[in-house]
Amino acid sequence: MQLYPHQQTALEKTAHFNRVAYYLDMGLGKTFVGSEKANSFPEKIVLVCQKSKIDDWVNHFREHYSFTVFDLTNKKQLEEFTGTIGKCVGVINYDLVFRRSYFAYISGFTLMLDESSNIQNETAKRSRFILKMKPENVILLSGTPTAGKYEKLWSQLRLLGWNISKDLFYKQYVEMEWIEDHNSGFKIPHIVGYKNVDRLKMKLAEHGAIFMKSEEVFDLPEQIVIPVHSKPTKEYRKFMRDAVITIDGREFIGDTILSKRIYARMMCSYLNKERVAAFKDLVQSTEDRLIVFYNFNEELNTMQSAIEELERPVSIVNGSFKDLTAYEEADDSITFLQYQAGAMGLNLQKANKIIYFSMTDRSELFEQSKKRIHRIGQTQPCFYYQMICPGTVEEDILHTLEMRKDYTDELFKKYQEAFDC
Repeated sequence: MQLYPHQQTALEKTAHFNRVAYYLDMGLGKTFVGSEKANSFPEKIVLVCQKSKIDDWVNHFREHYSFTVFDLTNKKQLEEFTGTIGKCVGVINYDLVFRRSYFAYISGFTLMLDESSNIQNETAKRSRFILKMKPENVILLSGTPTAGKYEKLWSQLRLLGWNISKDLFYKQYVEMEWIEDHNSGFKIPHIVGYKNVDRLKMKLAEHGAIFMKSEEVFDLPEQIVIPVHSKPTKEYRKFMRDAVITIDGREFIGDTILSKRIYARMMCSYLNKERVAAFKDLVQSTEDRLIVFYNFNEELNTMQSAIEELERPVSIVNGSFKDLTAYEEADDSITFLQYQAGAMGLNLQKANKIIYFSMTDRSELFEQSKKRIHRIGQTQPCFYYQMICPGTVEEDILHTLEMRKDYTDELFKKYQEAFDC
């Protein structure tokens, strides 16, 4: 396998570590770095990834390595894997690994976590399970290990062998502030910043962590953001005021902060006829490959109906379906990606245009989505069409994402209070 110089450098810097983290920016090829490091160990490999990446990893190992590869989501292949002695690799997803008792008892293997930020919540069941596993070697891969939040590194540090307590980690590296909660009257802690960051990075390097940003390695093409505005509907205004409305025979009731936030976003996207018309105009304006990010199933149905008459080849990646045939074969194709399934891991640099039909409320998914086209192999400027209703929750979400923060129920509550005023 021919590696780029930066990939070879990452391997050389970690050659003497058996627990490593390759925090390489999206597009720098951490798949190849991680698999080469795993190949350097003699032990059996257990690779944990997102469900949508199972086939990609299985195919990657089968194409580039001679040892046997197992899809461990298949019970028969899991049985074969458990009985195999010697070098082999088994691939399983995060939501299934803790349901397979076999992994609670094995030891002396290489554990490889793709998008290791998936275990940043140490209280989640899958995180607790993985932290109790007994690997001989550990390889962590992520382009966004913290999403800008150093406190979320702690569980990954444990896997690297840095046995610092969470309390001590916070005391040394996290700035906390106690703010009074108006509902309960109690003061609750809020993270307001970080300290001793240089020392933290030095400690990470001492425990096998490598950080690389795209701009440090390659001169990638320019990224150009183009806002596409559509007016908020009168239904949106009424719903934000009354928390209930009927549209086309469907009743929307925002009786909780979460439900109101979700429905408000829907009324800005697929329930906004001006948005749908603007999307169709965008598609008609070019015959280039297009990548389209969306959140809700209803958005996908609406967009497909809107462009049906254009007869453009379509690919779809979501929680229940993955087919990139049109993307690969047709230079005028449209590829619809649901954030949760398509924002991480896909190489889509044949396209240089992304349409955000609606914005995600998760910073990590937003940052990852931009890198699907802005990566090694891209030679054209990258265009990002952000469809937004000004003066709505969408604009508030975008401002939060630009600060690399998640948009939460608490932020929506503050937005709602401002809206009411």
